[in-house]
Amino acid sequence: MTQFYNARGNIYGVVSPAALREAQIALPASATECASSRKAWSEAAVALCCDWPDGQRPPNSKPHRSDGLLIGPFQNSPPFDVLIVNTDGTLAERSGNGLTIFSQALTDQGLMLGQGALLRVHHDKGDTVQTSVKPAEVEGVKGFWLDLGQPGFGPTAVGAQNDRNGELNGRAVSHVKPLAQLDPAWSHSQFVRIGNPHCVTLLTDVGALPSNEQMRESPLSEGLTRIAYATPTGAGEPCPAGVNLQWAARESSQRIVARVFERGEGPTASSGTSASAVACAAWRVGWVAAGEVRVAMPGGTAPILLEEEQGELASVRLFGTAQLMG
Repeated sequence: MTQFYNARGNIYGVVSPAALREAQIALPASATECASSRKAWSEAAVALCCDWPDGQRPPNSKPHRSDGLLIGPFQNSPPFDVLIVNTDGTLAERSGNGLTIFSQALTDQGLMLGQGALLRVHHDKGDTVQTSVKPAEVEGVKGFWLDLGQPGFGPTAVGAQNDRNGELNGRAVSHVKPLAQLDPAWSHSQFVRIGNPHCVTLLTDVGALPSNEQMRESPLSEGLTRIAYATPTGAGEPCPAGVNLQWAARESSQRIVARVFERGEGPTASSGTSASAVACAAWRVGWVAAGEVRVAMPGGTAPILLEEEQGELASVRLFGTAQLMG
């Protein structure tokens, strides 16, 4: 019923609305209705599709066998509606790796044509988030370019309650008190919205990046959860709706190394929108120029295209590829 795909170490299950209904998950007819009623069905869908079968959970693995669940498509022609369900039952506005996986699933079903398609993510926080996807090949690898639109910067863009500013490389950044309390080196952050909210903490040394193993250990795990997750799981500070956290350091020209702690998931091997947010934050502080930027994460390196117009970022595009798991 559920097929699992891998995109740079991010694993998502893909399931159709019809299959969930056949399994007695009470999904409404439309994606919009499903999103607005997600509290009634999302946890049951995650348990059905993402929980490890009894006795099959590997040692030291995550509580679930995927980083989330993609429900769709709701129709057989574009635009394609989809729900991105985090393993805590909440809905995400956008996921770069998730939409790459969904595009590959549509291709495998014969629905994604050569000219690409528009994907519409429905969630329970407001408007749908649209992403234009086109099949492409980069350095001999087949995948998809995702047009993530124009980024927004600063506390207002992500709804952050943050009133302390700082400076890095002569550029304005934010001082996020809860992060700086966890580690004094985490004192320079850039808020970025790319359809979903991000807080990129900028470090001067690649060796200072936190590892995923460190972020899973107490008390750091609890502290990051309070910051990243909305209430009641987290504190919703500085963002009441929660925020995806990244740490980034410049390794070389047009190359950034990063780590991710996702809202609703915790530390992850990679994240497409996080990689895009990191590239945007690096541009904002003058670490990289517009054009192709590479963002390296434990799960792989993501090519990002930053397009600049009149001194501002006009659009961000992410290249992704995904493989069906056996």
